[in-house]
Amino acid sequence: MDSVIEKTIAFVKTELKNAEGGHDWFHTERVYKNAILISKHENVNTTIVSLASLLHDIADSKFHDGDETIGPKKAREFLFNENVDSKIIEHVVSIIENISFKNALENGVKFTSKELEVVQDADRLDAIGAIGIARCFNYGGFKNRALYNPEIEPNLSMTKEEYKTSEAPTINHFYEKLLLLKDQMNTISGKKIAAQRHVFMERYLNQFFAEWNGEK
Repeated sequence: MDSVIEKTIAFVKTELKNAEGGHDWFHTERVYKNAILISKHENVNTTIVSLASLLHDIADSKFHDGDETIGPKKAREFLFNENVDSKIIEHVVSIIENISFKNALENGVKFTSKELEVVQDADRLDAIGAIGIARCFNYGGFKNRALYNPEIEPNLSMTKEEYKTSEAPTINHFYEKLLLLKDQMNTISGKKIAAQRHVFMERYLNQFFAEWNGEK
């Protein structure tokens, strides 16, 4: 199965060659490494975890007019062509379909597995802490959003559709998503790492607002 992992890495690198900086190959690589780290403390199929973490952002709907079917389809076709067992393919595709934060905004859990929990934690860890802050502002710049506007309050009760179409300032995203992730982690390892990164984000925001208000 190692050869399939290597081929998957090569495939993802090619597919994400010109991707936005927060959703490029290096994001995928970090999620993959996080997933492997968390897997050491969980009873999971590491092949499924590896393939799902590598393919989880192969075609992020944000960059495909909101179409959430392209990523799972690409992943399925690639794994099928690599003769991966059909049960593994279905599990990997189900993880890709259910990993995102926005899908969690909908009522009801559609799919659960320990492997999903690991990959979801790994992906969420890359959305918080120092790298999470960098990715947040990188995407905000990509979308030409304001850094902050004190007249626009964060929406703390977003629907999935509101989340997808939001044009709010980047700082709002901390309150609408990033600061919420610590309490949404699934695994013990994920929770420990998230707690540390959460504190860093809180310190950053304190400094940001102090500078914004001319206090420092």
